[in-house]
Amino acid sequence: MTTMKIASHALLIGGEWVQPADGGSIPMIDPCSGEVFAHIAAGGARDIDRAVRAAQTALDGSWGRTPASERGRILQRWARLIEANLEELTLIEARDTGKPMNASRIDIQVTARYFDFYGGAADKLHGQVIPFLDGYTVNVLREPHGVTGHIIPWNYPAQQYGRTVAAALAAGNAAVIKPSEDACLSTLRLSELGLEAGVPGDALNVVTGLGEVAGAALSAHPGVNFLSFTGSPEVGTLVQASAARNHVPCTLELGGKSPQVVFADADLDRSVPVVVKAIVQHAGQTCSAGSRLLVQKEIYERFLGLVSEAFGKVRVGTPEMNLDCGPVMNATQRDRIRSFTQAAIDSGVPVLARGSFADGLPPQGFWVQPTLFGPVPREHSLACEEVFGPVLSAIPFEDEEDAIRLANATDYGLVGAVWTANGACQQRVSKRMRCGQVFINCYGAGGGVELPFGGVKKSGHGREKGFLALEHFTVTKTIVNYHG
Repeated sequence: MTTMKIASHALLIGGEWVQPADGGSIPMIDPCSGEVFAHIAAGGARDIDRAVRAAQTALDGSWGRTPASERGRILQRWARLIEANLEELTLIEARDTGKPMNASRIDIQVTARYFDFYGGAADKLHGQVIPFLDGYTVNVLREPHGVTGHIIPWNYPAQQYGRTVAAALAAGNAAVIKPSEDACLSTLRLSELGLEAGVPGDALNVVTGLGEVAGAALSAHPGVNFLSFTGSPEVGTLVQASAARNHVPCTLELGGKSPQVVFADADLDRSVPVVVKAIVQHAGQTCSAGSRLLVQKEIYERFLGLVSEAFGKVRVGTPEMNLDCGPVMNATQRDRIRSFTQAAIDSGVPVLARGSFADGLPPQGFWVQPTLFGPVPREHSLACEEVFGPVLSAIPFEDEEDAIRLANATDYGLVGAVWTANGACQQRVSKRMRCGQVFINCYGAGGGVELPFGGVKKSGHGREKGFLALEHFTVTKTIVNYHG
């Protein structure tokens, strides 16, 4: 891949790039080749403590006194800098994650949109006046939590940075960020641009390191006032338990097993490419991936024939090839996905179609073949558990009641889709789906910066994106004034 400029591989604390207190580094592995291409600093508990203290200084100093309108201008300057460095950031994101260049470029453009959106919203986060007893005036203020901790995953590092950090800073918080050790280079470069845009150094801190070291220290730190975490349900449980010891609230986005429900009257030509893209995008490593395809029985064979034909054309390659998807993130992820698919094959679940690999791929890359299974038994692990890879499970259903029952038949509840021309059915099914977002005759909606996002059940709680995220990054204070 083309040589790129990458931010200093150190920790960003108090506006300075510093080395970790305990020394050491972590190798960055290219998902396409399996080779080390960079190193990052291995931060630990002492570095997290220093970063939290810097953030507290920001709240007590200039950042705490910065008007909301000025915070907004800073964030929008940041958006312009992201746009000005689009190609560099695209290269970094593609190298770090293995995504096709076109997909990485979209991720960076969406990241800029987050800073634009929250920059414009910063001075529009209003409180309220409550009518009360005669002689009283009651005001409800919205105030920042204080120090916010951000534990960012490896699948969409730039976008996740934008959607949590921009919202937190817009609301007046000071941030400490722990990006994934598997993909954090865009976080480092974006943070450099944030300082250039005018964010005070002590309000924006980045500590790279292992999740079980730096991430655990951040979630347990008593100086953190709010936590944002995206990752697996297992780690989310640990984060929440750790935060609870300090009575710290958190937003958790923990994955999904999202259904696409296709009724007999659906526009099949429109739905097929959307269904396929929703599972192969970023090699299926998307919490909101449409990994379950629920199809009404009378059109099951015909529709699966169309999906199989499209799925068989999916190609896997390196970022420069700009194909449908790239490698998965690491060897552990590759082996886990292969284990799922092999177990399904061994148990007799039919393979309907498989994508193909481009010629000349590096043999040590973390390549996984996209696979369409169907019909998948309703109790099979492929129908219930999150694979987090390009694996689509097709399941037929009888009628509307059966579709709703199937859609809700997992421990997850993040996203769902309903494909039908029947407006009444659209409303009935979408209202009864137990999830945080439902799309009708579409899926994903181009990043959805403005659309509140989050789950129920094991998909987590709290909401990100949209104006609602600003409410989560603030706390209310009620002021009761007796004036007679």
